[in-house]
Amino acid sequence: MIQIKNLHKKFGKNEVLRDLDLTIEPGGIIAVLGPNGSGKTTLIKSILGMVIPNEGDILINGKSIKREWKYRQQIEYLPQIANFPNNLKVKELIRMIKDLRQRESNEMHLIALFGLEPFLDKKLSTLSGGTKQKVNLVLTLMFDSPLIILDEPTTGLDPVALIHLKEHLQREKDNGKTLLVTSHIMQFVEEVADEIIYLLEGKIYFQGSPEKLKNQTRQTNVEHAIAAIAETTHA
Repeated sequence: MIQIKNLHKKFGKNEVLRDLDLTIEPGGIIAVLGPNGSGKTTLIKSILGMVIPNEGDILINGKSIKREWKYRQQIEYLPQIANFPNNLKVKELIRMIKDLRQRESNEMHLIALFGLEPFLDKKLSTLSGGTKQKVNLVLTLMFDSPLIILDEPTTGLDPVALIHLKEHLQREKDNGKTLLVTSHIMQFVEEVADEIIYLLEGKIYFQGSPEKLKNQTRQTNVEHAIAAIAETTHA
């Protein structure tokens, strides 16, 4: 379980998170949505300990993460933009991450799932953006951790890879894992998310199921429902 209590974060005079309270129960896929600058990335990086809040606390499984680091070993994180060493081959990067983590991994299944076999001996500098994203997904999903955070995981993926990703996330959920996902692709969110959290200007304007969101806004799909909330909050 993730508990966020009275979280505040400023960058200079810019208040990015404002008195944010949030509880995320274990298990399921939670989509964190909001326009650019809404505080999504700051929230995620606060959970990861990459951003230190000005006020408030974050508890994971009942323990505060302040001045802690070991809890991160139970989290996998896919950043929105991954900067890889261009001179490494794909298989060398995977091996390096395995050596660093010193944990059991299932990279061969994921390499096959995303069709990366032909690219293992290629240098990262030669890969397309979509292929780099598949490598990024393999590196994130190859370890068995209870919490997975994915920042825009669909970026650059072709339709087949997107189907495989959705199926894999469903399997991870069925295994009892908690997945936090950000995405601008509302159809993807509607297909995978059990819960939606909508952030705007550092505050939560909605938390609940996609069905609850559609009922509350009287819309037939998540895309129109999110647009309806955005229009209401800006009115």
